[in-house]
Amino acid sequence: SVKAPEIAQQLSLSSQWQVKRVSLKARNQHNASPNAWERSVLEEFNQRQQQGDSAKKMAKAEIVNDEFRFMKAQGTAPLCLTCHGSELSAETKAALNLYYPQDQATGYSLGQIRGAFSLTKKL
Repeated sequence: SVKAPEIAQQLSLSSQWQVKRVSLKARNQHNASPNAWERSVLEEFNQRQQQGDSAKKMAKAEIVNDEFRFMKAQGTAPLCLTCHGSELSAETKAALNLYYPQDQATGYSLGQIRGAFSLTKKL
């Protein structure tokens, strides 16, 4: 909850890229909500996964409004299920309710697309 946004911010500041994580079911609405292009790509990734594509291989690059945009799907790994799965412990539920009262990022299964890494660079 703290390290990932810090890493993304540090990468953004040290490069000419805007780096962030986005999801259709964001835990932190301030940091992880997708813009219109990102939402469209996430929906495309979900459709591709329903057709049998693996999240591990999904990525998209495109030039939009003088920006190079790249997204890489983030699949749900076994460790992710501790806080993002369908069967959460009482302690995890309590912590999520305390720190993320608007949380939408649960109910995922192994391998399901949980979101994506999004990179943008002005051309």
